[in-house]
Amino acid sequence: MAKYRTQLPQLSGEPFLTDAGIETTLIFHEKLELPYFAAFHLLKNEQGTEALRRYHWQHAEIARDSAMGFILESATWRASPDWGDKLGYSARELDDANRKAITILHELREALETRRSPMVISGCIGPRGDGYDPGTLMTPEQAADYHSGQVRVFAESDVDQVTAITMTNSAEAIGIARAAKAAGLPSVISFTVETDGRLPTGQPFGEAIGEVDEVTGNAPAYYMINCAHPTHFEGVLADTGWGRRLRGIRANASRCSHAELDEAEVLDEGDPVELGGQYAALRQRYPWINVLGGCCGTDHRHIAQIAAACRV
Repeated sequence: MAKYRTQLPQLSGEPFLTDAGIETTLIFHEKLELPYFAAFHLLKNEQGTEALRRYHWQHAEIARDSAMGFILESATWRASPDWGDKLGYSARELDDANRKAITILHELREALETRRSPMVISGCIGPRGDGYDPGTLMTPEQAADYHSGQVRVFAESDVDQVTAITMTNSAEAIGIARAAKAAGLPSVISFTVETDGRLPTGQPFGEAIGEVDEVTGNAPAYYMINCAHPTHFEGVLADTGWGRRLRGIRANASRCSHAELDEAEVLDEGDPVELGGQYAALRQRYPWINVLGGCCGTDHRHIAQIAAACRV
């Protein structure tokens, strides 16, 4: 049975950590091959599975030692049908990979969770297309159909929530929120934005949140921003109705645009201390933002600095 599905502890407003840029960490620091940025592909063998265990453990341990809550996010950002097809997975094999990714998180929570560090298990859903480019847009109905299989596996695996990471457009976000609601799961929608604070489609960030809420009846538990530097989006945040729906940030270490990051041959790790300070400044202005993690270029050092800067 899911532990927190009916009452997500991060909604209390206490600070929660989550992990960093899993794919860039595994590629650049662990020197592992991730075709199509598919971290779940490591689950095919014990060596890769152990690398994922170490990654999750290292980040969850920071939260435990900081007496902060933690969101255990599954390594399944690419574990959906189109990406599975590219990697040669059958539908059954893909379902098995999603289940195995969640099983690891249940084991880690059993080992690491404390009263002061509740640990929420989240099934991670990525975009059907590229994480930077919306490409050919689906309708909300098509998006719900495409993502419903992964959502179903997560629901059966007793996750507490699903988190749609790096959403580039509101239609896909609507579809995922609907699929999660139909499966009885809380959903979290994390949009990515460009250097101007707008979605890759050009839609203003606040407008995207408003659209998803209006169409789904406020189905998402909350929203996040990921895969952008704080300097890209701090100017579009606001103390408004939609602004208070934003509870989480998973920022990039780099100030580079998505186009620049696509062309980069070396990892831009930024400055972990500076990033922690930027998170603290955002929390001071918008104290309801309480789910804090990283994206491209960040690793456990950035999460440790965020914890130190934002710990209550």
